[in-house]
Amino acid sequence: MAQQSTRMLRSYVSGAWRTGEGEGAPLHDAVTGAEVARISSAGIDMAAALDHGRRVGGPALRELTFHQRAALLKAVASHLREHRDELYELSARTGATLGDSKFDVDGGIGVLFAYSSKGKRELPNDTVYVDGDVEPLSKGGTFLGRHIATPLRGVAVQINAFNFPVWGPLEKFAPAFLAGVPSLVKPASQTAYLTERIVELIIESGLVPEGTLQLVSGSAGDLLDHLTEQDLVSFTGSASTAQKLRTHPVIVRQAVRFNAEADSLNCSILGPDARPGTPEFDLYVKQLVTEMTVKAGQKCTAIRRAFVPADLLDAVAEAARERLAEVRIGNPANAEVRMGALASLEQREEVRRSLKALQDASSVVFGDPEHVEVVDADAERGAFISPVLLSGDPERAEPHEVEAFGPVSTLMPYTSVEQVVDYAARGQGSLAGSVVTADPQFAREVVLGVAPWHGRLLVLDRDDAGESTGHGSPMPGLVHGGPGRAGGGEEMGGIRGVLHHMQRTAVQGSPKVLTAVTGRWVAGAPRATEDVHPFRKSLAELKIGDAVVAGPRTVTQEDIDHFAEFTGDTFYAHTDPAAAAANPLFGGIVAHGYLVVSFAAGLFVSPEPGPVLANYGLENLRFLTPVKPGDELTVTLTAKQITPRENADYGEVRWDADVTNSAGDSVAKYDVLTLVAKESN
Repeated sequence: MAQQSTRMLRSYVSGAWRTGEGEGAPLHDAVTGAEVARISSAGIDMAAALDHGRRVGGPALRELTFHQRAALLKAVASHLREHRDELYELSARTGATLGDSKFDVDGGIGVLFAYSSKGKRELPNDTVYVDGDVEPLSKGGTFLGRHIATPLRGVAVQINAFNFPVWGPLEKFAPAFLAGVPSLVKPASQTAYLTERIVELIIESGLVPEGTLQLVSGSAGDLLDHLTEQDLVSFTGSASTAQKLRTHPVIVRQAVRFNAEADSLNCSILGPDARPGTPEFDLYVKQLVTEMTVKAGQKCTAIRRAFVPADLLDAVAEAARERLAEVRIGNPANAEVRMGALASLEQREEVRRSLKALQDASSVVFGDPEHVEVVDADAERGAFISPVLLSGDPERAEPHEVEAFGPVSTLMPYTSVEQVVDYAARGQGSLAGSVVTADPQFAREVVLGVAPWHGRLLVLDRDDAGESTGHGSPMPGLVHGGPGRAGGGEEMGGIRGVLHHMQRTAVQGSPKVLTAVTGRWVAGAPRATEDVHPFRKSLAELKIGDAVVAGPRTVTQEDIDHFAEFTGDTFYAHTDPAAAAANPLFGGIVAHGYLVVSFAAGLFVSPEPGPVLANYGLENLRFLTPVKPGDELTVTLTAKQITPRENADYGEVRWDADVTNSAGDSVAKYDVLTLVAKESN
C-alpha cells in the first residue's frame, strides 16, 4: 500500500493506459486520512477517446450478437468474482465496512450476471431487436410496418458518483455493452482508485473487445464538448450538477440522450396497523436504522424522511434510539464495527452543513453531528460522523428540500392516508420509497397515491421480509431512477436499460422486405415448400420461410366424442347439442380447440428421428373460427425465427402455425417452439 500512496491514478483511453499531467489532486483514505493516490486527467485527449470508442469499440461490439455479448458479460463477472477479496480490501479505504463492500462489489458483479442471463433469455441471438408486433398498414396486407431497435453508433459516457465506485460503473456498463454500445467511465474522484482497479481487471482479462471500455480518471475536462447525436450521457450525482450537464450546449444542440439519477429525499411510511410488538413495527425500525448506517448513509436510495402515525412517533423514536445506540462506528477492519466513515472529510463537512439547516425545523432524537466515539481510529483524521435521527415538522419545507447525504433521517408524524401521500409528494420526486404494513388496502392506497413521484416502491410485511432485498437495494430487473428532483431518468429495468442505448425505428415495407430486415418471417412473405420436409433439416440447412403444408383432415363427430371422453373435457359446446345450438357464438356442436391443435400436430409432424430434438412449447395460441363436424383442416407450418444457442449443438426454431378450414379461414394460429440440432448426424 505504501507504493500506492503517492502514485497517480491512470486513465485507459485510445487503447492505452495514460497518466495525467501535473501533480494531481490528492485522494485520502477515509478512515486514516493517509494519502492513497493522486488524480489528474490533464493532457488526456477526450476527443480521441470518444473517437476510439466509436471507430474501434462500436464496430467490434456490433459484430457480436446479443447472446455473444451476454456470454462475455458472464465471463467478466466470473473473472471479477475471483478478485473480490482484493476489491474488499481496497473498498475499506473508502470507509466501507465488509458488508458495505459486499453491497457495492458483489452487487455490481451481480448486475453483470443478471444482464448476461436476461440477454440469453429475452433477446435474440441476432444483432437486431424486433420491438412489438407487425402493424398492418393496408387492407391487402402488402404494406406493413414494424419497429426495430439498433445500437447507437456512439459512446455511452458514464459519469458516476463517489458512493458506489464498483456497482455504479458496472450497472451502467452492463446494459450498454449488451446493447452493443461502448462505454467511457468517468468516476468521482474521491473513490476513483477502486473504479480504476475494476477497469484494470476487466482490461487485463482480455475478455472485452478493445475500445468497448475506457476510463477517465480525474476531471471530465472538455469531454462533453466532443459529443455527437449518437452518444449518450448517464449521470449519477447531485441534482445541481445534473442540471448543469443537462443544459450543456452540445447536449442541448445535438439532442444527446441524457439520463440522470440524482439525489432524492426518499421516504418510508409505517402503516397505522403496525403497532409495537407486531412484525411490521420491528421491520420498520430495523429498516430505518439499516438505511441510515449502511455505507454510512451515503446511498441515493437511503431513507431521509420516515413518516409514522402520529400516535406512534414516540414509540418509533425510542425503538430506533435503542438500535442506533448499538451501532459501533470506526475502522472497518474491526469486526465490531457496523458503520465506517464517510468518503472524505469534505463530505463530512457537507453533511454537517445540511444538518444545521435541518435542525432549524427539527430536534435531535439521537446522535451528535460534531462528536462521535470510534473504534480503532482517529475520529478527526477519519471522516467519521455519528448517525443522527431527527424528529421534524412535516409542514416545514426543510425536511422535504434538504438532503444530508450521510447517516441522517428525520421522523415525522401523519394522521391520514391523504396527508402522508401529500407529505411524500413534497419531496418532488424520489428514487425509492417503502410502505411497511400488513394491511393490503392501506398499501394499495399509498402506493397508488405516491407512485407518480417515485421510481420504485417496496411494500414490506411479514410475508416478504425473509426474502426482501430491502428499501435501498436497486435490482437489475427493475428500473432505478425517479421523476423530478431524482433526475427524471431510468437505469437498468431489465431490457429497458438495454433499449435506452438503441434507436427505435419504424420500418415500413412489404412482407418480404420486413422478413429480410428483421430476420423473422412475416405473413405474406414467400414460403419455400419443397420435397424435403423442414423437420428433416438441421439448423445449418433450415432457412427462414421454409414451410410444409399438410392436410386436409376431416373432423368427425366421433373424433369430438372420443376426445371429450378421453380427456374429460365435456364442456357443453362439445357434448350437448341443444345447449351448443343455443350458444350465439357456436350455433351447434364444435370441436375442442385442443383437438384442433392435436390434429394439426399430427398433420405437420415428421415422425422419424432427425434434427428436431424436442417440441418445448406453444405461444400466442388463438382460436379464431369454430370447427364443426365435417370441417376439413389444413395446416401450414413456416420457419419464422431461427436462434442458434451459444456453446450448444442445437438452437431454437420458432414456427408459424396457421390452421385453416376448407373455406380458407384460419381456425387457429400459434407459434410452435422446437429445439433443432445445428448439424445433421
